Amino acid sequence: MVPEYPFMDIGRVLAEVHVCGRVQGVFFRQFTKNTAQELGIAGYARNLPDGCVQVVAEGPKDSVEILLQRLRAGPPMSHVDSLEVEWKQASGEFTGFVIRR
Repeated sequence: MVPEYPFMDIGRVLAEVHVCGRVQGVFFRQFTKNTAQELGIAGYARNLPDGCVQVVAEGPKDSVEILLQRLRAGPPMSHVDSLEVEWKQASGEFTGFVIRR
């Protein structure tokens, strides 16, 4: 289930996502990029020092919600233990989706 957020009337949203579990070294960032591009979402994914992955996703509300559902499942070799989402107002600063190092 996708958490509620305060921007219900705005067509575009930004989600800052913290994904933990077996998410590094299992194609998770590339999976995220491929899925985001398929859904027309801009932003980035990057590995964090704590072994988690940070995803910043900006786009249409419905598309971001689909991305979150797919991130919970992840690619075949991954295992998501937790996915925390912080909803923010879209900034428009992203032009595509990239993997950050």
